[in-house]
Amino acid sequence: MSNSAPAPLHVVDLIRKKRDGGALNAREIGFLAAGAANGSVPLEQLSAWLMAAWLRGLSLTETQALTLAMRDSGEKFSTARLGKVAVDKHSTGGVGDKTSFLVAPLAAACGLAVPMISGRALGHTGGTLDKLEAIPGFQTALTLSEFETVLEKCGASIVSQTLALVPADRVLYALRDRTATVESPGLICASILSKKLAAGLDALVLDVKTGSGAFMSKREDAEYLAALMVATAEGAGTRTVALMTDMGQPLGRMAGNWIELVESVELLRGQRNPESEDLRELSLALAGWMIHLGGKAATPEMGRQLADTALANGYALRVFLEMVAAQGGEVSVFDDIGAFHKPGATMVVEAWASGFVAEMDTTALGWAVQRLGAGREKAGEPVDPYAGIEFRARRGARVKAGQPFATLYATSEDMLAEPAELIRAAVTIQDAPPRPVPLVSRIFTREAADAYLKDAVR
Repeated sequence: MSNSAPAPLHVVDLIRKKRDGGALNAREIGFLAAGAANGSVPLEQLSAWLMAAWLRGLSLTETQALTLAMRDSGEKFSTARLGKVAVDKHSTGGVGDKTSFLVAPLAAACGLAVPMISGRALGHTGGTLDKLEAIPGFQTALTLSEFETVLEKCGASIVSQTLALVPADRVLYALRDRTATVESPGLICASILSKKLAAGLDALVLDVKTGSGAFMSKREDAEYLAALMVATAEGAGTRTVALMTDMGQPLGRMAGNWIELVESVELLRGQRNPESEDLRELSLALAGWMIHLGGKAATPEMGRQLADTALANGYALRVFLEMVAAQGGEVSVFDDIGAFHKPGATMVVEAWASGFVAEMDTTALGWAVQRLGAGREKAGEPVDPYAGIEFRARRGARVKAGQPFATLYATSEDMLAEPAELIRAAVTIQDAPPRPVPLVSRIFTREAADAYLKDAVR
């Protein structure tokens, strides 16, 4: 029996193997991930392998191996000293999606730790970090030690990815953006989950968007990604569930930065605007699953009840404000949340016809928000905390021509015209009411994910 060392690996062989339809093993994938993190594999070879993986696809085994290799490419955050079960939520992105500001304090108020690593706005979707940084003084770039301190004090913390966490993803993600290899379920799954698993999670709830504002425009692609992420995370030892949720219209009535915080804090204070009910319901559903997977409730329905209680008794609001203060934010701005909103220009878009709001091109509405100054087209661009849109009518509402449909908040007057036209083109008003769309259309547990992937054609 030979005790000789394994044969050395050569990147060009791995590129060729994937190009020709072969499957890489865990050692080979680990070699590529480590090379991306430490710079030992040239960018042109990583790019070639990414294109081969995009064209040929990654198997479940390859996806799981890539996720773990990327997770292990840098430092990992340990939740052991917190003495609590660590649970998080991840959304695939949308317009007006501000559930993080509700589910993190709701789950923390029920005794869980919520170490949430979030992102910034890019393209038509908003960014959790940009919204939080609308609070004067709020710090999102914490060290792992500072992250732990906030979690110990508040139970929840929302921060940006540190340089030490998952360096392989930072390199590969940037290359995917420049090499047209973004839309790969395996690569998307590994990118998302490597960062989440590096945060030391015990459980994870995924919010996978469907509809006109989702990144995955085809329903079957979104379902496959949801099942793949659940199976991959469960295979790594993290209890996971995915909810397929509607992004056929903006979530809630606000889309922007500061105004999304306004809507969230209103709900945390028990104020229920009818146009914010979908946001409230989805947040309670997601928090219910977080509380259930975290072991604080026997069922997700019981978890939802606990979340509802934490919302009603003010505990979740207290957690949120404690987190803001612990991360350097000025809590006093929430004393009069309307007074802090100081947009450079405002415009009311009136309904252009009478009838029912039937369909919304949510991606186009996201671009309208972005072009008012609230988002960015390129990484690193500044955003206006005050820009955004308040929607006065949602899908299914009956409107009369001339009534206020949306209020636009922009950086300057010259930025109002194009978003107004985008809204008029993106929204369909018709004579008959539209068919109702469920807020949550499907749930993938581990068993459901395994069954789906067994029969999936990919």
